[in-house]
Amino acid sequence: MYARKHTRRINTCKVIGVSETKSAPVRSRNARGDGARLRDEIIEAATALLQTGTAESVTLRAVAREARITPPAIYRHFDDLDAVLRAVIDIAFDELAAFLREASAGSSTVVRLRAVCHAYLDFASEHPQRYRLMFGGVWNAAEATAKSPEEFAARGEIGLDAFRVLSNAVDECVRGGESSSEDPFGDAVALWVALHGLAGLRQTTPVFPWPADVEDRLVDALARVGSCRR
Repeated sequence: MYARKHTRRINTCKVIGVSETKSAPVRSRNARGDGARLRDEIIEAATALLQTGTAESVTLRAVAREARITPPAIYRHFDDLDAVLRAVIDIAFDELAAFLREASAGSSTVVRLRAVCHAYLDFASEHPQRYRLMFGGVWNAAEATAKSPEEFAARGEIGLDAFRVLSNAVDECVRGGESSSEDPFGDAVALWVALHGLAGLRQTTPVFPWPADVEDRLVDALARVGSCRR
């Protein structure tokens, strides 16, 4: 099986660890002009809650306690909880894209494709609650878009940078003569769907006897690299 080279965890915000059942220490006020820092701290607080709990545990009150601010302070930067979660999602997809780009190095196009796929599954495994939120969870992209139709085009771009890393890796295999695909984009979509399904199934059925090479089998079949040397 392809050796995993990309097990480094992505740096996430440091968890402050404030319990929802206890009063958080009073946070010093930001200096004038430091509003952007407060916005970042709100996003970091929501991300920290996801690292230690579930998406359902991320409430405005919990975020405020984690960030050591009052709930009304959140409304200076976000309209509601959906807006906070959307910001968390945007950053998570940016991190996923960067993680996949870093993984896409190797001696051949097939090795690079496998590395990207392994990195995708590593990200989902290391950040299960953020990954769940990225693809639905308590934040419903369709409902959020319906509330603000003008954001339809922008919301359609969510996650495309990460997908393009996978799609480009498949396309490179085709151009390098290591894949027989006649539709690299379509096969990349099929591979992404399979990876997403595997990531979810591994979370919900961890005791299933998964074959050690199941990831490579997906790549072989869906990216049509067949018996290419690994």
